[in-house]
Amino acid sequence: MCGLAGFISPGLAGEGELRARAAAMAGELRHRGPDDSGVWVDPSAGVGLGFRRLAVQDLSPEGHQPMLSACGRYVVVFNGEIYNFSGLRRELEPRGHRFRGHSDTEVMLAAIAEWGLEAAVKKFVGMFAIALWDRQNRMLHLVRDRLGIKPLYYGWSGKTFLFASELKAIRAHPDFVSEIDRDALAVFLRHGYICQPHSIYRGILKLRPGSMLSLIAGTPPQQVLPRPYWCIEELARNGAAQPFSGTETEGIEHLDELLRDAVRLRMVADVPLGAFLSGGIDSSTVVALMQRQSSRSVKTFTIGFYEGGFNEAAHAKAVARHLGTDHTELYVSPAEARAVIPKLPTLYDEPFADSSQIPTFLISELARSHVTVSLSGDGGDELFGGYTRYVSGFKAWNIIRTLPQPARRFSAWLLRGVKPEQWKSLLQFLPEKRRSRLSVDRLRKLREVISATDTDSFYLTQVSHWRHAGDVLVGSDEPATIFTEVAGRLKISDFRQRAMLLDSVAYLPDDILTKLDRASMGVSLEARVPILDHRVVQFAASLPLSMKIHKGKGKYVLRKLLYRYVPESLVERPKMGFDVPIGAWLRAPLREWAEDLLNEARLRREGFLRPEVARRYWKEHLSGRFDWSNQLWDLLMLQAWLAEWAPPAGV
Repeated sequence: MCGLAGFISPGLAGEGELRARAAAMAGELRHRGPDDSGVWVDPSAGVGLGFRRLAVQDLSPEGHQPMLSACGRYVVVFNGEIYNFSGLRRELEPRGHRFRGHSDTEVMLAAIAEWGLEAAVKKFVGMFAIALWDRQNRMLHLVRDRLGIKPLYYGWSGKTFLFASELKAIRAHPDFVSEIDRDALAVFLRHGYICQPHSIYRGILKLRPGSMLSLIAGTPPQQVLPRPYWCIEELARNGAAQPFSGTETEGIEHLDELLRDAVRLRMVADVPLGAFLSGGIDSSTVVALMQRQSSRSVKTFTIGFYEGGFNEAAHAKAVARHLGTDHTELYVSPAEARAVIPKLPTLYDEPFADSSQIPTFLISELARSHVTVSLSGDGGDELFGGYTRYVSGFKAWNIIRTLPQPARRFSAWLLRGVKPEQWKSLLQFLPEKRRSRLSVDRLRKLREVISATDTDSFYLTQVSHWRHAGDVLVGSDEPATIFTEVAGRLKISDFRQRAMLLDSVAYLPDDILTKLDRASMGVSLEARVPILDHRVVQFAASLPLSMKIHKGKGKYVLRKLLYRYVPESLVERPKMGFDVPIGAWLRAPLREWAEDLLNEARLRREGFLRPEVARRYWKEHLSGRFDWSNQLWDLLMLQAWLAEWAPPAGV
């Protein structure tokens, strides 16, 4: 696990200057690779490649990057792991390839030399962001793994083409011009993250998962378009056309085999290895399969919170005890959790507002004090129907869509006309149990969902923080994203299947995996996600919906697999998530911090948020009339990022 950076600057031919710039970019990624660094340049093409290494496989100098292929044609910087490199090596050796060390990078280069880039990439089982310079064809290739586990940004600044694992490395190049993309902020306020292909900077994009990009020095930007080599939409179509036809038992058995192999491959490392364990279905499955294939106790890690409603440590401890892992738990005080907040703008490089970023960083920090690699259970919800919205949303939509459009519009109009105080007055006449289920916030949500006109607009009410970002943003229009593009061409009518696929192409890479990558890499920890092995993803796409959602519960087949290793009683409980009590913190210990960021004079000076709207939400939250924690966390993460990275007002 490492960090890469580079550029093509055709007018810059001096080797010393090329090296200095590549080294400066890579230097910003030291946290991703504290063990080694390297630079390679081609002065005749103005190419510079920089690298920071976290040594995980082949700790010797033979694993150093940038690495030159044995044939001399290719130079690569590569962030990630090719887990099946041993098998590929055995396939390549009879073809005449010889290897100096035992790194996956060396095998990668040999595979590309033997089969060509795209054919080789399709053989890789792993997570990767690759920058490959072809010295023969004078061409740069960028490649990102199928699910978007590893990040890769790219774009032009003038005539200079820039790319890197993180934006901070791109900012380090002297040709980079910092221009905030106000339209991308509208995407951020809707989702809580900036959805691909956009970034916070105009002209800098995220390379889409499962795609590659190729360019020759001097190629105009408009002529360089990513092309897919793998597509999760296609898997969904194929799965619907040719679904798995075996029995439930056969499905569980095949999933067990696939996941066991995925976990086995991700346990290969020349450094200490462990796993995150929350005690939920996904992480417990990963740990169970690790322990089954390990001759000694697997190291597992859990973060606990003193607030009972946010604490899963006791459940994780019970699972660890049953499996016999070497378990470490750390209870974090609210003050320790809040101490992470000042680090977030630097850690994430662009506005990012999933508040579970805080505990994800803390558990990464805990694990790094014991191991260099940690396996994680991310991906199970999207692949196997784990989010509650797949069940509750499906039920709600089936009711709402039967109502005539005029009735929906009239109901939404009525609900909009009722003030919060009036709702509270009406609710007090209901029984206490019903009253707790129909909070003012739930009624506000009902007002939004009842006005939905189709499946996608209903889905957006489930996932949007700000449905109309223009209400609070100045000078922005929400652009098309991977989410809107996929939704526009998706030929799936079932709400559950549609939502799972949309989550997989947007929420998974741009929120869940971004959160994991930045939190883990921020402390020089490699995080691996076996459930997102593309072979598991392919099988999951072929499973009928009944094997994913059964009797109102998601992840049915995954649960059944886990029960082979862990008693049902230890893992069956309501889904809690990995949250922190942001709403309560904003009313007390974080109030002064938030008040400063949302100061009216400050907002007017910066010119990004409408002060009257932001202040209204802030005051309503403080009063307790509404819980605006999600919306306010978006605004506060934007403001905190602006304080750290924005150019002076007026620029």
